[in-house]
Amino acid sequence: MTFWMQHLLTWILFTPLLGGLVLGLLPNRKGLLRRAALVFSLIPLALTAVLWANFDFSRAGEFQFVVYVPWYEPLGSGYHVGVDGLSLVLVLLTTLLVPMAILASFSIEERVKAYMMLFLFLETGMLGVFLALDLLLFFVFWEVGLVPMFFLIFLWGSPKGERTLWGGYTVSARTYAAMKFMVYTMAGSLGLLLALQMLGVVTGTFDYTKIVREWPQMQGALPLPWNLPVSTVKALAFWAFVIAFALKVPVWPFHTWLPDAHTEAPTAGSMILAGVLLKLGAYGFLRFVLPLYPAESKMYAPALAFLAMMATVLGAFAAWGQWDFKRLVAYSSINHMGLVVLAVAAAAAAAGTEHAVQALNGAVLQMFNHGLTAAGMFFLVGALYERTHTRDLKAFGGLFGKVPVYGGALVFTAMASLGLPGLNSFVSEFLIVRGAWPVLPFFTALSLLGVLFAGAYILKGIKQALFGPPNKEWHPLADLTPRELLVIGPLMFLMLLLGVWPLTLLDVIHKSMLALMALLAG
Repeated sequence: MTFWMQHLLTWILFTPLLGGLVLGLLPNRKGLLRRAALVFSLIPLALTAVLWANFDFSRAGEFQFVVYVPWYEPLGSGYHVGVDGLSLVLVLLTTLLVPMAILASFSIEERVKAYMMLFLFLETGMLGVFLALDLLLFFVFWEVGLVPMFFLIFLWGSPKGERTLWGGYTVSARTYAAMKFMVYTMAGSLGLLLALQMLGVVTGTFDYTKIVREWPQMQGALPLPWNLPVSTVKALAFWAFVIAFALKVPVWPFHTWLPDAHTEAPTAGSMILAGVLLKLGAYGFLRFVLPLYPAESKMYAPALAFLAMMATVLGAFAAWGQWDFKRLVAYSSINHMGLVVLAVAAAAAAAGTEHAVQALNGAVLQMFNHGLTAAGMFFLVGALYERTHTRDLKAFGGLFGKVPVYGGALVFTAMASLGLPGLNSFVSEFLIVRGAWPVLPFFTALSLLGVLFAGAYILKGIKQALFGPPNKEWHPLADLTPRELLVIGPLMFLMLLLGVWPLTLLDVIHKSMLALMALLAG
């Protein structure tokens, strides 16, 4: 393997960061900055295509293209990155959605340079989470991703609306949403940091590949300042991981930051927040919680299943009750991601079985599928908002006749989101239910209420926006532009492709999940 190929992950990881720094040196011309940001976001996508072409799919359960450079040897920490089938799928999702989000941001007029720089920095943070094999490095990237999204919401969020805080203080809605996003995520990260530090102290290394072999089997006295049983220490660490990742997914009752953040974020920010950032939490469950805490995961699987069921059902009910179109789509993310956590709970309860592998296959595919459908839905809602300057579903009606291309794209994407057979979400949701039903029949049956009401809230949104008596206020109304078609077109193509030929991704996902099951059963 050549030097360039050996360090391919490093190029993928840091090209957006380098691009953001270069943007800072360019003249402050909006058109130039937009095109340069798009080019710098397309480079990681091209490199990911090279990675995909050279990835050994027969060893999808093993880490490939591994790079290790000592960083702080006394702590056993280093620059350690690698990719297996699980992270490959999510790296592809990230590098695919970021160019789409930047292209969707060409309408941004204020502080364009800072906006585009933050988006590229955010891409490096997200990619780092999926590629890091050192726990300290993982945490650094986990935290780095918070900062750009905070400023994207705070500076470029919706200018309308105010929120009253305790004590009668009034702040803008976007300030409230940005602060809530930061506080919630930082609160979860505190326990995660302490648990990661504990793992490093006990095992003498922060190398994930070593910890995942040693920590689950570790018994006896631990080198810690407290005289606690090993089972207690592991249970505390398990819940520290779970809460941090549950906040990011998010799972009920840790979800309340999400509707506010989505509602106030700019369109592209919502695309990435739903498309990729929520997947960081689900990735954490698959990469860390299950293999590091197999016994605890099995013990608390019913609790995880309960939280997942509540997220799926209440997320659907909450979406059904919304009249703000963007808030409706935001609650739908809680509904869909709850199924991913249900699959994790089923895999924990039935580790090593065929049902567990089916559930996990569906979970990873659902993560990718939801990234496509949620990004598409938020983009289309944002495109409608740019034309009408409202998200109130009661203000629309009869738009299909005025904007038929937009209407067709919205119906197609919405059908993919609710799981219409022949489109992508149906396959992943079917696999999750098929795998979870024999293991957790009660929670799976209740979760199907959320799947049922997903159809209700999606049809409500389509009916209110596109059908019924036309609102004369929106005449005339411009249809989708060629630039907007370049954003939604590839997403719709992938929704169809994964609906009729899911093996495009399922083959690599399946091999990776078999390796995960081997860890759990080992």
